[in-house]
Amino acid sequence: MEGDTLMNIISPDYYKRGNIEVTDFILDQSMSFLEGNIVKYLVRHKEKSGIDDLRKARWYLDKLIEEQLKHGEENKLRRLT
Repeated sequence: MEGDTLMNIISPDYYKRGNIEVTDFILDQSMSFLEGNIVKYLVRHKEKSGIDDLRKARWYLDKLIEEQLKHGEENKLRRLT
């Protein structure tokens, strides 16, 4: 970590591609923790950990699906308000 600034550690270049930083997109869309992690790992997989990041994204997606099935109607109503 020598020579790295705190911002380079928190916000590396692979989160800054395009017109909006990944964190800003997640916040703008009011994503949950699970949803945000899915996006994060999908965005960075080509630049960081490849298949491992895709597996992490899949784990969070499976968890989100599980939660939606468990609390499906309640979650739909919460999103509409």
